[in-house]
Formats: sequence, structure tokens, C-alpha cells
Amino acid sequence: MKNILFIHQSAELYGSDKTLLLLLKHIDRNKFNPVIILPFEGPLQNELEKKNIKVVIAPVLKLYRKMFSPKNILKFFKDIKEAFKVLDKLNKEHEFDLIYSNTLAVLLGIFYAKKNNIKHLWHVHEIIESPKIFTKLFCKLLALKSNSIIVYNSVATKVFWNVNNRINLKSKVICNGLEIHEEEIHEDEISNIRKDVFHSNPSELIIALVGRISRWKGQKVLLNSFYEILKKHENIKLAFIGSPPPNQELFLVELQERIDELKISDKVVLIPFTNEISKIWQSIDIAVVPSTEPEPFGLVAVEAMLAKKPVIGSNHGGLTEIIVNNETGFLVEPSNKKVLAEAISKLIEDPELRKIYGQNGYQRAINEFSIGKYIQSFEKVLLEL
Repeated sequence: MKNILFIHQSAELYGSDKTLLLLLKHIDRNKFNPVIILPFEGPLQNELEKKNIKVVIAPVLKLYRKMFSPKNILKFFKDIKEAFKVLDKLNKEHEFDLIYSNTLAVLLGIFYAKKNNIKHLWHVHEIIESPKIFTKLFCKLLALKSNSIIVYNSVATKVFWNVNNRINLKSKVICNGLEIHEEEIHEDEISNIRKDVFHSNPSELIIALVGRISRWKGQKVLLNSFYEILKKHENIKLAFIGSPPPNQELFLVELQERIDELKISDKVVLIPFTNEISKIWQSIDIAVVPSTEPEPFGLVAVEAMLAKKPVIGSNHGGLTEIIVNNETGFLVEPSNKKVLAEAISKLIEDPELRKIYGQNGYQRAINEFSIGKYIQSFEKVLLEL
């Protein structure tokens, strides 16, 4: 039995949270005993504890843009002392064979592993193009000898960091995987969701973007494209499903202000983050992932494909490894509202194309991004370590 300490930067249920949850739900508990450190309580903690996985709340030494102030730097060093005290106690109890840091945002794992000579796996889910000081800092951290192996969630993520870092020898790509839920919800339930959640009438097509409301997820680009499409197609509705990150509520305010400015509040619905995302996917018609910066992977695209929905995504980053252009959807130039509007219009006007792309996407998702493939690849890495 190998004891592994997992450290993660959030307790929500977005992309990297989901991949960690799925790994821990399906990992062979006869071979691996996981203990999890989270920075605060939340739905991820609840789901892990349902699986009888030990969760401890403690500082994870998260790096963020506003930390370089005297007050925040002082807090960072206080957190180091507190976190090491928690980990010393846990390590004395479990004698960890490996520390697994999920996302670059958490620094606790590499610091503690280096200090205590414990093997360290860094699972990288990010492409960080700015600020440049963060890019340089992470390049140095990834190059530390304390990293036993670095796992990237896509080829795009690996290429980005290795171009900057030249650390090919101890790195591996493992694409994210998802559970395949064969059961489909009843048409009556879909009708109720479309009516009660999306406030949509039966003749409207629903175009949806699922993800955090943030600086680079492309909500404003999609909104502007949708406004142009409305001039030609009336029976459509736009849905943004997700919430802003903590302390970044300004992005939601700005999005609502732009909706009001365009005077299309009757055509756009803002839905907070929900755990019932499978039902949401089955109730929409077209999925859009218009990220203005490269997605390291793009888990929502796979989720939409598993629901047999055509997907339009930005032609950069991990999305290029998921979406097959003109086969499961469209890859479009990032931040170009005109080409995005044209791609959406093609799917609005051709119901048969939506069906074909949706079916093709579903087949690709179950072949390439299954949970079985994901777990098998990770268990192999863990056992080799």
C-alpha cells in the first residue's frame, strides 16, 4: 500500500477539481491510500468524504497575482509555518511515499517534498502566458530536482512549458478522462429545464458557454457574436453557466452591463455554477468554448461531446486536441467575433449537421477521453515511481 498526499488549490467542482475527484474515485484503493489537503471547505470535500477519503483543511501556499504586497507576503510566510506543522503531523502518521501537487497554483507540495526528501509529482493543468514573472518562476520550480515526474494534461501544455524550460526527460502527457453516463434524461425533464432554468420557449435553440466567468474564457466575445447573429436569427437563446472566481465578481458585473447595453437581456441568461451539469449539457443545442487564451485542456468540450452536442472552440491550446474541425464541431480563430458568429450560424441553420457532429463527438469522447484510460495511465505512473 502506497500512501500519497494530494494537495489541491480549491474545493469547488470546476475542471481541475473534477479531474482530481475522478482520479481519487477510481484509483485502486488496495494499492494506494490517498490523503487530501484542501485550502477550504466546499463541494469537492463533500464528494471526497463520501468516498471515505481523508480530507484536511490547511494552507496550500497558493500563488496569486496580488500576493506581492507586504501584508500578503507576511501572510504567505505565516501560512508556510502553519502548513508545515499540519504536514509534519500527517507525515508522521502516514509516512508518505509520494506528494502529488494538483495544478501549478499550489506550492506547498514542492516545498515540503524538497525539505523532507519525498518524491514529488506535479500535475500541470495551466498555460500561464502572463504575467511573465510567473512564467519564469514556474519554469524554475518545474526544473527543480525534487520533481520526480511532471504530468501535463495535454500536449499543448507540455509544449508550452518545455519550450520555456527544456525539461523533457521527466515529463509525461496524460489527457483528462471523464465518466461515461449512458443514461439520458427524459424529454419532459429537458423541457422543464429549458423552460425553468433557461427561460426558453420550445422553438428556441440554446447556445451555451459553461465555465468560470473570467478575463479569458471568452464570454464577451461570444456575447458580441450572439448580438450579430440575432439580426438574422430570432429563435435563439444564449446561456452562460458558471460563476466568477472568488474576489473577481467584477467580470460578472461587466458581463451583465454589456448585456444591458445591447438591450438583449430577454435573450441571455446567466446561471450560477451547478453540480447538475450533465442535465444542463443534455438540455442545450450548441456548446461554445471561445477562450481568448489557450485552454490547457478544455474539459467542458469533452463534457459537451459526451452529451452529443456539437462544439465550437478557439483554435489554440488543448481544444485543438479535442475538437476535430468539420467533424465534431468547428475550430475558429480566437477573439474573432465574425468567424465565431459564422460558425454558430452554420449550426443554427443545419439541424442535421448538429446531429452528425454531436454523434461524431460522442464517439470520439468515449474512444479518447474515457475515465478507464485516464486511471490506467496514472496508476502506471504512480507504480513506476
